Amino acid sequence: MQDRTIDIKAYLDADEKKDLLRLLTAGSVDDGKSTLIGCLLYHSKKLYEDQLQALERDSKRVGNAGEHIDYALLLDGLKAEREEGITIDVAYRYFSTNQRKFIIADTPGHEQYTRNMITGGSTANLAIILVDCRTGVITQTRRHTFLVSLLGIKHIVLAVNKMDLIDFDKATFDRITDEYLELAHQLGIEDVTCFPLSALDGDNVVEKSQRTPWYEGPALLDYLETVPIHRDRNMDDFRYPVQYVLRPNLDFRGFCGKIASGSIRKGDEVMALPSMKKSHVKSIVTYEGELDEAFCPQCVTITLEDEIDISRGEMIVRPDNVPCISRHFETMLVWMDEQPMDRSKQFFLKHNTNTARATIDKVLYQVDVNTLEQRETDAFCLNEIGKVQITTAKTLFFDPYKDNKATGAFILIDPITNNTSAVGMIVSQLQMQDINQMDIPTLNLVKLGIPSEHYESIDLAVRELGRQGLEIKVIK
Repeated sequence: MQDRTIDIKAYLDADEKKDLLRLLTAGSVDDGKSTLIGCLLYHSKKLYEDQLQALERDSKRVGNAGEHIDYALLLDGLKAEREEGITIDVAYRYFSTNQRKFIIADTPGHEQYTRNMITGGSTANLAIILVDCRTGVITQTRRHTFLVSLLGIKHIVLAVNKMDLIDFDKATFDRITDEYLELAHQLGIEDVTCFPLSALDGDNVVEKSQRTPWYEGPALLDYLETVPIHRDRNMDDFRYPVQYVLRPNLDFRGFCGKIASGSIRKGDEVMALPSMKKSHVKSIVTYEGELDEAFCPQCVTITLEDEIDISRGEMIVRPDNVPCISRHFETMLVWMDEQPMDRSKQFFLKHNTNTARATIDKVLYQVDVNTLEQRETDAFCLNEIGKVQITTAKTLFFDPYKDNKATGAFILIDPITNNTSAVGMIVSQLQMQDINQMDIPTLNLVKLGIPSEHYESIDLAVRELGRQGLEIKVIK
């Protein structure tokens, strides 16, 4: 009995240490996204008995796969999805194997649900782009690939599905993969792996199929279990947005947050932004105890050797590795709101733990997601994408999204409805000659004749306004 307890404990420890692969599926209507994910779950033996019984019953009652089990019903749970045979909302499914844990986002293929795909892919490490072998690379394939490249997803799987309908013809598979690899090269996507599949029959999904003797690669699940993702995170640039200040007693003052990128060791020299004051890491504290070193994406509490005034929204970095510090930047923007863009409106910009008021100064262009052409426009409507220039009321600390996804992304919130109006991926900091000047409001306390005994109260009020997104410069 004791030996078995040890084995169970070892199994649980090993299971806890498995890494997590987040992936999304994208493709046109009826390309088989939901069917492929359902097939992965079914053939990898990751369903409970009651789920299997319900699946078999629903396949006969409302399925669209003839005599086959309709795997898509595992994901398409909405009534409208089952009636129309399409995916409308993002469906998340979790499963694990002996090598890895997975979270799969089944995203809709329709252009009108672009924002759903952006939501599902915002945290993904890998994207599976499905193509019907009978139609090949079509307009929707190009649109989905563009969105995947926009999100900075580094690993792409091209799943050429329904190969059973063309008798697993190698020439057709080669033609489709050659066309897609050319598209990926144009968009700067480097890691693309192609699979000939039949999601309905399970060919090359969990196990290699005997019907594709010409295919020398692995099965899809084998690839998903081994694709290297540990280098996808930025481990070079230490960025630590402060979430809150922990002060349980007079002897402890720590700065809590999640390490956005990079790593930090006890004793390292750090610098606080925007004050530029330097200190050294005194300790790295977690719930389990102190650490000598911490990495992204760990949540930790950092204490410093010196007393530095740091509050929520500010950032701790290394003195020799500083992000962009600016109120002006260019960004790709995906419009998520039913209401069209109003250029006269001031939005709340949420960037990590920082919140600031922001205005859209200029719309540079809109991207036609179907043809990838750039065209002039003054504003965006729902699901439209383009490049804009943004100015914030207070300074942000950011990196270009392509270099650091954690510090290069933000959302715009409508101050009236509180809806998420847009998501943004920062391209670069604006140069001075390109900036539409909007000076920070200034309070000159000396000119206003305000006595010094009121300075502390004014500082508190200004700091609170800063937390709400309005930066004010105070001259004493």
